[in-house]
Amino acid sequence: MLSTTINKYMYISVHPCFELKETVLKYSQTEVVDDISKIDHKYFKEVLDMLRISGVEISSTADVPAGTGLGSSSSFTVGLLHALYSYKGKFVSKEKLAAKACEIEIDRLKNPIGKQDQYAAAYGGLSFYQFNKDGSVFAEPVIMRSELYSQLERNLMMFYTGELHSASAILKEQSVNITSGDKEANQLKMCGLARELREELQHNNIDVMGEILNEGWNLKRTLANGISNPEIDEYYDIAMKHGAIGGKLLGAGGGGFLLFYVPENRQQEVRMAVGLQQMPFSFDYQGSAVI
Repeated sequence: MLSTTINKYMYISVHPCFELKETVLKYSQTEVVDDISKIDHKYFKEVLDMLRISGVEISSTADVPAGTGLGSSSSFTVGLLHALYSYKGKFVSKEKLAAKACEIEIDRLKNPIGKQDQYAAAYGGLSFYQFNKDGSVFAEPVIMRSELYSQLERNLMMFYTGELHSASAILKEQSVNITSGDKEANQLKMCGLARELREELQHNNIDVMGEILNEGWNLKRTLANGISNPEIDEYYDIAMKHGAIGGKLLGAGGGGFLLFYVPENRQQEVRMAVGLQQMPFSFDYQGSAVI
């Protein structure tokens, strides 16, 4: 897998609770409990149980809502682990952060997801990830000329479709289909495209990004029902007709953000034609950090 992180963040703050026997959690709701087993929020509950922490007040805010395909759930898990390890005075490596987040989400919560979002949130940057059969993960930065890295960043446009999605429902179907004939073959082709894109970028050929995004999106749409819909297809077709070279819906599918690769001289045309809310962004290089 090849991915990059962007400057949209999940913020987690931790403080000792004034009432020492209470644990207070503030997110879209507020929970006050005297025992962490009573916590409703499943991610808070599992992380606090894993690290054996109580008697704290934790607040969570985010730049973008959940369900938009930007990996916010895994960013939350990685950030929460990082904050609580720091609260305990323990250094934790990016590899351990990612692995522990996977343990929480995949092993303990049984979410039908992969490891890509957790590793991207922990490591940050434009990187290639290889997920090995023994469960290990190799993370390698993509090395290219700095001016082309900046140009690649400028050539990407992101638009909000206005729809949220349930990644779990789509990924459950996709996991069932993973060994089904043409769907298995298409997923193997997508893996090959990620490797091809890494090689092209490291040879400073950034324009191939659009072509590979387009090919990958057409393959991804075949993997499960609900990945796309007529409205998303229409937005995609409009962008392609007005100057985009390629793109994809981010995340599992069904809604959230559309990403397009568009030469700068065609971006205003695409922006006007698509008519969706654009979200400006830049690449993030650091991954999860204590600030």
